[in-house]
Amino acid sequence: MRKSRARAVRNRAQRSALRTALKKAAAPTATSGDQATAVTLLDRAARKGLVHKNNAARQKSRMAKKANAAG
Repeated sequence: MRKSRARAVRNRAQRSALRTALKKAAAPTATSGDQATAVTLLDRAARKGLVHKNNAARQKSRMAKKANAAG
């Protein structure tokens, strides 16, 4: 019970950080550093099982497509 609670707290914090990074990367004022941070966090989240690997790959692909379209 204590381990699962500790993991839930850790997962919530990591998921929140991931969502924040994704929002920063999607913003019109996003830099390449913001996108690199989001990609790193997505890779780590997929490796740790926080998000499914295909979900991470899909989000990275969409982010790259938007970045390339923006210029």
